[in-house]
Amino acid sequence: MELVEKDLRYIWHPYTQMKDTEELPPILIERAEGIKLYGANGRVYYDTIASWWCNVHGHCHPRIKEAIKSQVDQLDHILLAGFTHKPAILLAEKLISIAPKSLSKVFFSDNGSTSVETALKLSFQYWHNLGRVEKKRFLSLEYGYHGDTLGAMAVSDLNPFNKCFEWLFYGGYKASAPYCYRCPVGKIRKTCNIECIEFIEHIVKARADEICGIILEPLVFGAGGMIVYPKEYLEKVDEIALKYNLHLILDEVATGFGRTGKMFATEYTHIQPDFLCLSKGITGGTLPLGATLTTEKIYSAFYDDYSKQKTFYHGHTYTANPISTAASLASLQVFEEEETLKRCAKIIPIFHERLERFRELSLVGDVRYIGMLGGFELVKDKKTKEPFSLSERIGYKVYKEGLKRGLILRPLGDVIYLFPPLCIKEEELTEILETIYSILLSFSLQSNQAI
Repeated sequence: MELVEKDLRYIWHPYTQMKDTEELPPILIERAEGIKLYGANGRVYYDTIASWWCNVHGHCHPRIKEAIKSQVDQLDHILLAGFTHKPAILLAEKLISIAPKSLSKVFFSDNGSTSVETALKLSFQYWHNLGRVEKKRFLSLEYGYHGDTLGAMAVSDLNPFNKCFEWLFYGGYKASAPYCYRCPVGKIRKTCNIECIEFIEHIVKARADEICGIILEPLVFGAGGMIVYPKEYLEKVDEIALKYNLHLILDEVATGFGRTGKMFATEYTHIQPDFLCLSKGITGGTLPLGATLTTEKIYSAFYDDYSKQKTFYHGHTYTANPISTAASLASLQVFEEEETLKRCAKIIPIFHERLERFRELSLVGDVRYIGMLGGFELVKDKKTKEPFSLSERIGYKVYKEGLKRGLILRPLGDVIYLFPPLCIKEEELTEILETIYSILLSFSLQSNQAI
């Protein structure tokens, strides 16, 4: 196909070993509707990962399309320094109205990484504006992932995505994560008392004076393997942050906007964070936009005479782009008009019940889920939890088989996950799960025969 040939000639794809395209060239998608993508090859694919976790209401939703078209006719872009516009103002107001009550200010950016960078820089400068120049580091978690810009990578776990760049990172602290399937303290979730919080407590007790804040993804480590952890752990982290006067930075780039069954994963607790980082689903999956929400207290530390040099010198060309913010407003209107969360509440129990069936497969070591997120960790030996070797590429094999059967999966190593648009219907969900089960069953049988 001529277009695909041109793609391979000119485009360097993200998160892709381009040599793999010799065997599996990029699939040219011509159009999309609902949770389906239509390829130029005549195939129809279920978008089971919401096009990298951002599509919420289905592709080409008429309400969002209408908002985008209308905004293009009025104002395409204007800098937000010294100027403003209606969609940005209304969106900021709306975000504050649905966010935790501690948050009162919105700083816009253009993607998830930049929303995290904004929070890190605001936290760092906040302390320096108060004269606490000894606070220079952040505490984050193993398996955490916060983006691909340098600051975001520095607070992410070292992994194949970022290890090459380690020497560029500023110093910080990492604590072992609440990974229940592979518990760092050897406990069982049903009987544990969240002993893994001791890793954070130990670091904070020793280093609180130099730590600006703690950053983590609430309830789910996304790119770390769709690892779902107890809300009690998050609540204990909040208690530590309050006790030692550290900022609590919650990265809801992936979990925000209904993914966990609530608008924000934070709502499973009564936590009032200092920062909330948002992106991905914020526009319903149509256009780039990021937002960092913070408190009046933090905002006030920057509010002073110009000569005091407390200004937050940070921004992006497309900060609060009118078209993106208009799309976001429309997406939030769809949440209300279509009662998205209420509708999801009916399908979530069905989703979880059917995911449990996968535990019977010999290849599946763990099944985890929350809201409309689900994942299966594939293992070579179910009893010992031995993982597959890198050379076996089991996740990649499942991905290729999924394409043959009309599913777009995007495994995280050996973790196969589902992150569907929230508009998914029960019959679509059933077809997707049956197909995945069939794929994993076939690989389980092959694995058993090899033994």
